[in-house]
Formats: sequence, structure tokens, C-alpha cells
Amino acid sequence: MTELLAGPIADRHTALGASFAEFGGWNMPVSYAGTVAEHTAVREAVGIFDVSHLGKALVAGPGAAAFINRTLTNDLGKIEAGKAQYTLCCTETGGVIDDLITYLVSDDEVFLIPNAANTPAVIAALQAVAPDDITITDLHREYAVFAVQGPKSTDVLTALGLPTEMEYMAFADATITIDGRDVALRVCRTGYTGEHGYEVLPRWDDAGAVFDALLAEVAARGGQPAGLGARDTLRTEMGYALHGHELSVDITPVQARTSWAVGWDKPEFFGRDALVAEREAGPSRRLYGLLATGRGVPRADCTVHAEAGGPSIGVCTSGTFSPTLKQGIALAFIDVASGIKKGDEVVVDVRGRALTCTVVLPPFVQTHV
Repeated sequence: MTELLAGPIADRHTALGASFAEFGGWNMPVSYAGTVAEHTAVREAVGIFDVSHLGKALVAGPGAAAFINRTLTNDLGKIEAGKAQYTLCCTETGGVIDDLITYLVSDDEVFLIPNAANTPAVIAALQAVAPDDITITDLHREYAVFAVQGPKSTDVLTALGLPTEMEYMAFADATITIDGRDVALRVCRTGYTGEHGYEVLPRWDDAGAVFDALLAEVAARGGQPAGLGARDTLRTEMGYALHGHELSVDITPVQARTSWAVGWDKPEFFGRDALVAEREAGPSRRLYGLLATGRGVPRADCTVHAEAGGPSIGVCTSGTFSPTLKQGIALAFIDVASGIKKGDEVVVDVRGRALTCTVVLPPFVQTHV
């Protein structure tokens, strides 16, 4: 059995009483005080997540930004240095190797944050076509990542002297003093919860001190640490895709409604021909949200039917109980040929029990962004 990787502050999570589970090859905190309490803290006050398992890589060299723009889907030319962008690394058949964030540092430097388990595949795909003067360096264990999320997140960062006056998807580098020493960090106005928030990237060796300082300010504002359980319920309420569920090498952005992250006017990027063809022909399935109208919670892999006992017309990819709505919610791919559309009712088979759901387009909840 492969030993699970540990983040830079595993001792802090243990001391905080976290429960753990494997995720992407890492031993990750799932919950501390309970998923619902952590979820509510993020929606109403502020929470802090340790997501240091996320990958980090640096693409550097003459024309690094132009190189990334020829490979990843989104149009990097639409943003300027100091901005970040959600994008996709696709296969030649249009499937998604990973969805990731690009930080445009300069024309010659792009910082990437892929998903943990997909980092080697993203780096390999880029290295396979990189010119000799472009280097791609795996920095997975060089930086930690802490997500401070919620309506009071700005107060937390301001208290530590960190930059907060930035647009959504913008980032800034800063140096603050913690325990009498200078600590360099990168701060980006983004997150995975739908709430106003930031992601703070210190060096791996500075992670403990930075986490302690952030957590103290979070707690002072009625917030708390949050684990993967709350991260999943929060992102599902927003309808955000999770690779391996709503995106994969077998699922395209056209099917998953992430076409907004594709620079369709660009002449070149991984999978362009296949994606253009699918867009023109129309996908065979599309991603929808399902809102349970009765008691019950749809889960991943539950089949979707137009009516109870009828043939399957789709499958749930994620499903949970929404702490905000107090209802079951799910994301599901539904066959276009079924004719099902927003506002229709469908039936989800939950362990042999028929659960009626309304078809919606996420997000399921309105947030403070």
C-alpha cells in the first residue's frame, strides 16, 4: 500500500482534533467540529482550509505565457500580469486531464496550481511540447496553500497586513512579519466556496507560522478551520466541478458547461479540433443541477430517470445534503436525447428508492461574492 503524503501542518490538524481521509494520495483533514458547522462558518463568517495538497508548478522562459496560451484552453491574452485565470488542460480528444488556475506573473513566467493527483500528468503534457528554452518545474512541496473564505475573510487578512484591495482573480505578493521574522507570501482573490475569499501561498517551511496567525484571526471573528467535507458541500452548492466527478479525461468542457473557460477564437490549444467539432454538433449529454423535492439525498453514481421505473437518462456525479438549503442536491449528466430541460422533474434512484428532483442550473444558493 502506498504511503499517503502529508502536508506541512499535519501536526496542527491532529492537535485540532481533525478526522482524516485519503484524497488525491494525500492524508487530508475531513472535519474538525463537524461538516455542517464548518460549512455554516464559511457562509456566515469565515473559515480556513489547508489545501496544500494542491499542485504547484512554474513555467518559465522566453514567451512562457504564449506557450501556455498555445496549450491550455482559456485565453491568457485576456488578462494582464497580476491576474489569475481558470483553465483546462485537455487531451486531443477533448477530455480534461485537469482543471487548474494559472497565475500570469509576466510574459516569461506563469505559475500553475493543478489538482494534487493530476499534477504529474499536467507537467508531462506541457513538457512533451515545450520548446528547449521553456522550463517546467514541479514545486508541489515548495509552497503551502491556505484558503480563507467567507464574508469576514477580508478582516482576517487585513489584521495581518496582507493585501486585500484586489479584483476577483487578481493576486499580489507581500511580506509580513510573524514571530519577529519576515515571511513572503502570495495572495490571490479566489477560492472554491462561492464566498468572498482569498488563497494564501507561503513557502512550505513557513506554513505552520502562517496558519497559526491566520487561524487566530479567523477564530477571533467567530470562524473556524474547515475540512474537505465542508469544502465539498460548499462547492456543490455552487455547482463547481470537481475533477474525477464533473470533469475527467472522459468528460469534455462542452458537456460539463465549462466552455466559458475555452478560448474558442484561439487557433491552437490541446484538444481544440475535437472540442470545436463537439460544440458545433452539440454534446450527447449536459451537466445539470438536481434539487430534491422530497426527503432524501442523491449521491454520486445514482442513476437518473425521466420517471420511476423508466430507462436511465443520466447519472449523478456529485450529491450531498445542502446545509444552507436543508435539502438534497446533486450534479448530474443528463442525456440530451431525453429532452429534459431546466424546470422539469426527474427521478433519482437512491438505493432502490425513487427520489423526485427538480432540474436546475446551479448555483443552488446565492452567496456574498
